[in-house]
Amino acid sequence: MSAKIIDGKEFAATVREKVATHVTRLKADHDITPGLAVVLVGEDPASEVYVRSKGKLTVEVGMNSYEHRLDATTSEADLLALIEKLNADPAVHGILCQLPLPKHLNEDLVINSIDPAKDVDGFHISNVGLLATGQKSMVPCTPLGCLMMLRDHLGSLSGLNAVVVGRSNIVGKPMAQLLLRDSCTVTIAHSRTKNIEALCRGADIVVAAVGRPEMVTGEWIAKGATVIDVGINRIPAPEKGEGKTRLVGDVDFASASAVAGAITPVPGGVGPMTIACLLANTVTACCRANGLDEPEGLTA
Repeated sequence: MSAKIIDGKEFAATVREKVATHVTRLKADHDITPGLAVVLVGEDPASEVYVRSKGKLTVEVGMNSYEHRLDATTSEADLLALIEKLNADPAVHGILCQLPLPKHLNEDLVINSIDPAKDVDGFHISNVGLLATGQKSMVPCTPLGCLMMLRDHLGSLSGLNAVVVGRSNIVGKPMAQLLLRDSCTVTIAHSRTKNIEALCRGADIVVAAVGRPEMVTGEWIAKGATVIDVGINRIPAPEKGEGKTRLVGDVDFASASAVAGAITPVPGGVGPMTIACLLANTVTACCRANGLDEPEGLTA
């Protein structure tokens, strides 16, 4: 058996098309242009690339992009003052503070200073609580992207058994909440879980978000199960030359794809969906701020 490949790159392009269509409608019918503000503190190379990509794609879908690049030595007071200014700016509907922040800055304090209605990352404690209690919230982008792909491939998720491997606040926990909302029976597995392999083998859906390269093998996967690999790990690739590396997920793709019904690759799976869902969240935040109907197919 060879698993169907869930192409996140292609799916993300479809999501961006839907976002662009809704942005065009907002401009034409209401004279409103959604705006996304991204704050980058310091010069982390990976963050620099990510922020450039976000800005480029924000403009491509017709939204306004506001980038604020601050020196690595920026004080906490100055960063909080900027966020307060963005909170009050009616042209800004979404605010994202790129993580990680320099060590002298309190990430929890900074995240929770963002207006929850503009928290397009879905990390504010209010949004975490709203999601956990089944209320309307801003949903973290990566879990939202995973949910969209699962719905697209499986249709209704009601009654399916799902195992989420990983319990992070960014992916594992919100992913479990979203699956519960769609009436799955959900188990969160982690480093202390006993018989984790057998637990995964009993699942219709396995979401791997643990940050350990190729930990989940084909022996963990039930025949025909759907596997979503959130992991992005760089490991040595001596076959490419000395010092070379390659990207792999938390799932051993070769063995898992031999038994799974469908699987996301790494790269090209979940990754592209994260930015697409950031754009979707910004449009959703804009609609909510203006009392307009939320875009279909772009929310949880």
